[in-house]
Amino acid sequence: MAHGARAGAGGARFDAFWAALDAVPVAEDAEALYSPATPEGLLRRANLVAYLEHVGAAADTVLVAEAPGWRGMTNTGIPFTSMRELGSLGFDVLVPPEPSAPWEASSRVVHAALQDWRGPLPLAWAIFPHHPFVAPDRLTNRTPRPSEVRDGAPVALALLQALQEARGGVDSVRVVAVGRKAQGALALAGIDAVAVRHAAQGGAAQFTEQVRALRS
Repeated sequence: MAHGARAGAGGARFDAFWAALDAVPVAEDAEALYSPATPEGLLRRANLVAYLEHVGAAADTVLVAEAPGWRGMTNTGIPFTSMRELGSLGFDVLVPPEPSAPWEASSRVVHAALQDWRGPLPLAWAIFPHHPFVAPDRLTNRTPRPSEVRDGAPVALALLQALQEARGGVDSVRVVAVGRKAQGALALAGIDAVAVRHAAQGGAAQFTEQVRALRS
């Protein structure tokens, strides 16, 4: 199943991405979202494949956040997408049978900000791809450790390289950090990114304004 998921996401194009993702260590207070060893992991993996096929096929902008949240990406497997947005993506996905939350505030803000986007939709990702939580409560979020950010950086690099190769050059894909923490994490990985305000914790209006400015 894991091999099939990789092949489905654009053939060999995303092989390095999947290999890097599967190699990221998982701490006791983090959850590997795309493990092929669990039904939940397989569902998220299949949804990520569909997302890469449909949005990643033409994306020239990547929105990079810090880490998945328990209300959104941790359920669906798709960055900045909670159960509330799952049915309006424009492509077929699997629906989690027992989601931990029906919606996520930042997911709603991101999808609304991108609603009138001109051109290919941006592809979103998280610099640390596992869900970091405050043990023992999985229904919490914590900031990923510097070591976790370093471990996750090769995944973002592999994703960026796949998009760049598809578009014909290193300058063909714009990287936008969602929040200063994500920007700093990208800088540590050698990726220069402009930052926009994170959509959470009172940043919705500024995030929306900054994202809309990126379209012009």
